[in-house]
Amino acid sequence: MTPPRHVAIIMDGNGRWAKARFLPRIAGHRKGVEAVRKVARAAREQGIEVLTLYAFSSENWRRPAEEVGDLMGLLRRFIREDLAEFHREGVRLQIIGAYRALAPDLVELIDDAVAQTAGNAGPTVVIALNYGAQAEIAAAARDLAMAATAGDLDPATIDEAVFEKTLQSGALPPVDLLIRTSGEQRLSNFLLWQAAYAELLFVNTLWPDFDGAALADALAAFGRRQRRFGGL
Repeated sequence: MTPPRHVAIIMDGNGRWAKARFLPRIAGHRKGVEAVRKVARAAREQGIEVLTLYAFSSENWRRPAEEVGDLMGLLRRFIREDLAEFHREGVRLQIIGAYRALAPDLVELIDDAVAQTAGNAGPTVVIALNYGAQAEIAAAARDLAMAATAGDLDPATIDEAVFEKTLQSGALPPVDLLIRTSGEQRLSNFLLWQAAYAELLFVNTLWPDFDGAALADALAAFGRRQRRFGGL
């Protein structure tokens, strides 16, 4: 089977990793950032064209304010410490989600990182921040409706391809493989349109323990699948 162009990961299990070690949840999140670094490097080595990581969902605001603050602090640190390596390796950083609702200094940091890597021709790392797939789909429908109302778009021309281009991820290939760590088996409002024909892989490994070897195992499992896309 052809290797996946686009791999997406729901990074789950930081809290349980910390709890099992009698550590505060922030310790699990810190270890999770280390896992991001390992997997991003391994994805480049494996030739994956696009890696999308579910970093913070629109529902995660329901968590305690202290934990949300810790997560945002880790995001700041990750961008500052890892941007140089991304740029050096030719990685292009892209963000999906309503990230402009975050703190102004963090938005500025994100915008600068995206701008600095925009011209890179290597693999793309997509970070989903304040992201919800249903909100993304609704926003695309709203944009198309407004264009049609303004007379700039004939509603009869709206098909799957037109709709897809209106999504935030419209320039990216469809998701080939979607991995969720920690044993949970649900999509949690992640890439619902883009993963229409993705192979789903649910692994018991908690995210902080997921590494290059675990990614290689996931790609091997993908290689054993038969993708028919509705055909025979």
